[in-house]
This record gives sequence, C-alpha cells and structure tokens, in this order.
Amino acid sequence: MTIDRKTLANAIRVLAMDAVQKANSGHPGAPMGMADIAEVLWRHHLRHNPKNPKWPDRDRFVLSNGHGSMLLYALLHLTGYDLTIEDLKQFRQLHSKTPGHPEFGYTPGVETTTGPLGQGITNAVGMAIAEKMLAA
Repeated sequence: MTIDRKTLANAIRVLAMDAVQKANSGHPGAPMGMADIAEVLWRHHLRHNPKNPKWPDRDRFVLSNGHGSMLLYALLHLTGYDLTIEDLKQFRQLHSKTPGHPEFGYTPGVETTTGPLGQGITNAVGMAIAEKMLAA
C-alpha cells in the first residue's frame, strides 16, 4: 500500500497536534509548517534504513530547531523506525523515547541532540566534514 504525499504530510500534522495537546506542552508550529517539505525529503531524497538506523552510509537529518521535535518523531514513526504510537503518546515525559528536544541515544534515528537555535548547523557541518574525511 502506497500512501500519497498529502496524506502522509497530514498524518505528521495530526500526530504532532495530538502529542502536543496530550503533553499540554510543546511547539506544534514546526511540524505543521514543515510537514510537506519534510515528507518529500525523507521519502524521496534521504538515504536511510529504519531497520538499521546506524548504517554508516546513511544521510543525516539534523533538526536544528529542537523544540519542533514532533516533526522528527512523526517522521521516524511513519517511516518505520522503532518508535511506536505508544512512544509518541509519551511525548515530553521523563525517560521517554520522545523527549521535548531530540536527544541522541534515546530515539533510533535521532542523529544529534539539539535545542539551542543555531546548534544544529554546527553539528551538521561537523558531520559532513567527518564523512568527507572518512571517505578520503
């Protein structure tokens, strides 16, 4: 079964709205506004493997605005990573796989911990430089 682009983007929005509402905390703006472009990027351009999230040759997705984390969690859930709907229901709860800001090591598919605006670009540049050095 193939899900069309608009349906998947709307699923991201609904998951984000529900999680933020249930937590009574969070930022729904990024998932609402970025759902369409994120869906296209994840399904048609990024090389990644939900069954092997640490695959060395994967592309890295860094969400610099960590407060928009439900965008990333919804994408991970909808594209087959080990992130269940129950995990999404625990959004912003202590010790959950879905903390308020993405944290490396808590959630499969999260490449780096982000939070302060602007931190993600430096992380992404560092990852790109490291990848280039490893390929040399």
